[in-house]
Amino acid sequence: MTEPKAADPSKGRVQRRRVFYIPGYDPIHPRRYRELYRKEGAAQAEISGYALTLSPATVQGAFGWRVDAEIADQTVETDFEVMVWSDIVRDSMDASIVGTYLQLIQTAWIYIASGTLNRLMLLRKGPVIAALYPVLMLLIQALLALGLAVLVHKGFVAIWEQITVPGFIADMVGWVAGGFVGARLLHWFKRLDNKLFAYYLMHDYAYSAASRGENSPELEARMAEFAARIRAALDETDVDEVLVVGHSSGAHVGVSVLADLLRQGMPDGGPTLSFLTLGQVVPMVSFLPKAARLRRDLQFLSLQDHVAWVDVTAPGDGCAFALCDPVAVSGVATPQKRWPLVVSAAFTQTLSPKRWAELRWRFFRLHFQYLCAFDRPGDYDYFQITAGPQTLRTRYHARKASPARIDVEVSKYTSMALE
Repeated sequence: MTEPKAADPSKGRVQRRRVFYIPGYDPIHPRRYRELYRKEGAAQAEISGYALTLSPATVQGAFGWRVDAEIADQTVETDFEVMVWSDIVRDSMDASIVGTYLQLIQTAWIYIASGTLNRLMLLRKGPVIAALYPVLMLLIQALLALGLAVLVHKGFVAIWEQITVPGFIADMVGWVAGGFVGARLLHWFKRLDNKLFAYYLMHDYAYSAASRGENSPELEARMAEFAARIRAALDETDVDEVLVVGHSSGAHVGVSVLADLLRQGMPDGGPTLSFLTLGQVVPMVSFLPKAARLRRDLQFLSLQDHVAWVDVTAPGDGCAFALCDPVAVSGVATPQKRWPLVVSAAFTQTLSPKRWAELRWRFFRLHFQYLCAFDRPGDYDYFQITAGPQTLRTRYHARKASPARIDVEVSKYTSMALE
């Protein structure tokens, strides 16, 4: 990878910033991100010795907030906006128990038959295990429900035989009762999914797999709206940086949004445009047979130098493809590739041993650690990046890519959509 160009410090200062945050596959209202920023930002400010204050949004948008910061003796105003697609996520999760099991069969078949699962296993094992988890959990739930149904059936048959009820009636009533009890057990498991996450993750993987890597029409329409909102911010004359942040599945959404935006042309003399991806799971989509649009956008974004793209992951995050260069592993890197700069949040170093011990087995919480406070912060500080006095390019202009990154071609499918 060609190292990013050194930034001119005089052009890397920020007094006013716009941040557009693209969440991952998340059905919950975006206010959760505001409250997370409020809580964790206050914690990081106390640890790192700067000031951070949240207030209601001052710009029109779907959902956002204002941040006033004083960092390194400089004051910065930041307007956050969440790029909302939680309604699309909720609609995609509106499946019955039977429908979810049909999704399981379809999704498993697509990943296995296409050879994608085998290729993903050559990368990090953590996200592959996370992908297999809902399959195994749902199968266990189905087996337990079936076992309970069989036990109830046998119990009914044994009791009714004692009172000389004809065998076929005892058998039929036993299966009806067993089926009812088994179904109730499955419903109980589904109600527990806020703790088990089996249905949630199954819907997540099924959403991309159903179209074999193509975006749904609803998502494409929403992405066009995102691009329009970002383009409007780039026309603001009093903004120094427009920063797009994509977390988890939001990373590959952000790749295509920014690629579309750059193809449309950028305003002369506008704000600096930056791109930060956190805990990305790009290979789960880019490795699929019909993800030609995403692969094209990955290559396009890797070659341009208008937008600085920094990709932050951590090996401690079992739900992300940690330190996997999303362009290279997707098989679309060229010798002229500039981005992304792949760096590690190094959880085992940036979290104290005590804090790491508290979090290391909380896999889903760790997947959100990029948005949280570190009690031993390194050069990755979400709050200084999003509310501090430097552009993303300036902050990382001297940073070398992680030596542990994986930057070899792994994907079986490398075709790209035509422009």
